[in-house]
Amino acid sequence: MPFITYLSGLLTAQMLSDDQLISGVEIRCEEKGRCPSTCHLCRRPGKEQLSPTPVLLEINRVVPLYTLIQDNGTKEAFKNALMSSYWCSGKGDVIDDWCRCDLSAFDASGLPNCSPLPQPVLRLSPTVEPSSTVVSLEWVDVQPAIGTKVSDYILQHKKVDEYTDTDLYTGEFLSFADDLLSGLGTSCVAAGRSHGEVPEVSIYSVIFKCLEPDGLYKFTLYAVDTRGRHSELSTVTLRTACPLVDDNKAEEIADKIYNLYNGYTSGKEQQTAYNTLMEVSASMLFRVQHHYNSHYEKFGDFVWRSEDELGPRKAHLILRRLERVSSHCSSLLRSAYIQSRVDTIPYLFCRSEEVRPAGMVWYSILKDTKITCEEKMVSMARNTYGETKGRYYLTLSNVSPF
Repeated sequence: MPFITYLSGLLTAQMLSDDQLISGVEIRCEEKGRCPSTCHLCRRPGKEQLSPTPVLLEINRVVPLYTLIQDNGTKEAFKNALMSSYWCSGKGDVIDDWCRCDLSAFDASGLPNCSPLPQPVLRLSPTVEPSSTVVSLEWVDVQPAIGTKVSDYILQHKKVDEYTDTDLYTGEFLSFADDLLSGLGTSCVAAGRSHGEVPEVSIYSVIFKCLEPDGLYKFTLYAVDTRGRHSELSTVTLRTACPLVDDNKAEEIADKIYNLYNGYTSGKEQQTAYNTLMEVSASMLFRVQHHYNSHYEKFGDFVWRSEDELGPRKAHLILRRLERVSSHCSSLLRSAYIQSRVDTIPYLFCRSEEVRPAGMVWYSILKDTKITCEEKMVSMARNTYGETKGRYYLTLSNVSPF
C-alpha cells in the first residue's frame, strides 16, 4: 500500500498522534510532490505548496542505465564502460561472453587477471543428514555468464586426528571432471549435478560413502579456470556420527559376562569372557560396560570385576580400548535407551559422456561437458539416543544436499 495510506491507517487506529511520535523518527507526509490535506501532521504554513525537492513518483520499467542516453556514441562508450566494470574489473573489454584483458591486467605468473575467479562455497547437503560413514557435500557453480570459464573443481579430503601432522599429511585430491565424472574414482565417492531454483544455476555435489565413524574430517574445494588459475579455498570440517551399536546385543553380552564372572570362574570361563569382550567394537564395549553397571554394580563395577576375574594384564588390554571412544560419543552411549534405524536416501549419480583429452584439462569448460545423471538410493544406518522409552533425541554433528 502507499505509505500515506499506511499512515492514515495508523491515525484511524489511534496508534499515531502528535504527542506519541516514535523517538528519533521524522515523518514527512508528502505524496507525489504535495502534502495531502488529510494528514494533520503536515498542516503547517507553506506545507500545502508543492515540494521544493524532486520526488520519485513511480517506476514503469527496469532498463539499463546507458539506454537513457540519447547520443549513440556516448551510449556505446557508457555501455562498454559499465560492462567492463561489472565483468572485467574495469581492466578489459567484454567480447561476446569473455573478457579481453588490458595489457596491464596480468598477474605475477603472467596470467590475465581482469576477470576474477570467484571462490566456490562448499557446504553440507541439506537433504542428506550425515551418518557414521556417509557425508554429502555440495557447492554452487561459480562460473559467471561473462568472463572466467571454470574448467574443474578440485576436492581434497583427509581424516584429522591428534596423531597426524595435518601439514605433512595432505589427504586425497579428487578432480571433479577427471576423476569423479569420468568414473575413475572409487565406489566410495560419487558425483552429481542438479539445478537450483534458477535453471541457469548448477549445483555440484559429492557423496562420500566409506568414512570412519566418529572421525574428524576436513574437506577443501577450489575452482580451476581454463587458464590454470586457482580460486581461494573453501573448507568444511565435521565429525561423523558415532559408531553403530546394537543395544539389545550389548545388553545380552553384559548378562553373559555377569554370568561368567558370578561365582567360581574357571580358566575356560575367563578365556570365554576375555574373547567375548575383545571381539566387540570399542563403542559396543562401552555400551556393555554401561549395561553391566546399570544392572549388576552391587556386585562390583565392570572395571573392578574384570581386573579381579581376568587379572590386571588382560583387563588392561580390554579396558584401554574404551579410550578410543570420543567424549562426545561416550556421553551418548550413556543414554538410557538406544534405537537403531535405517534411512534410504536418494542421490544423483552423474557420469560424463565425453572423454577429456589428456593434457588439455585447462582448455575444457566444465559447464559445457555433457553429463548423464540417474537417481540412486543409499542406505544409511544410524542410532537415535534417548532417556525414556519411545522418546529419542537425534544428535547431529552437522546437517547438510546432494
